[in-house]
Amino acid sequence: QVQLVESGGGLVQAGGSLRLPCAASGRTFSSYYMGWFRQTPGKQRELVARISSGGSTNYADFVKGRFTITRDNAKNTVYLKMNSLKFEDTAVYYCNARVVFNVEGAYRDYWGQGTLVTVSS
Repeated sequence: QVQLVESGGGLVQAGGSLRLPCAASGRTFSSYYMGWFRQTPGKQRELVARISSGGSTNYADFVKGRFTITRDNAKNTVYLKMNSLKFEDTAVYYCNARVVFNVEGAYRDYWGQGTLVTVSS
């Protein structure tokens, strides 16, 4: 079982910045594939950014150049640094951990409780 706790959400003006940390439990955090997703009312949860155990990253087109995902394996924490925030970035942001169980690639996803980011225009 992996527990994820997000923090860092809040109200920010358009153009501003926030950093969202997500602390994870588990002794094998460095092997987890970590990600950030977001969701607004009436819409499906969507991928924002992911980072592999080796540090490779990928981003949704709508955040490229503005958001950065990093991880600190010594602290069991993944971060999402958000710059140049826009009104449309307003959402609940969820931390995700993907744990692979076997060589066939079977996995299980774990989710945090979410943290609300509100960007005022």
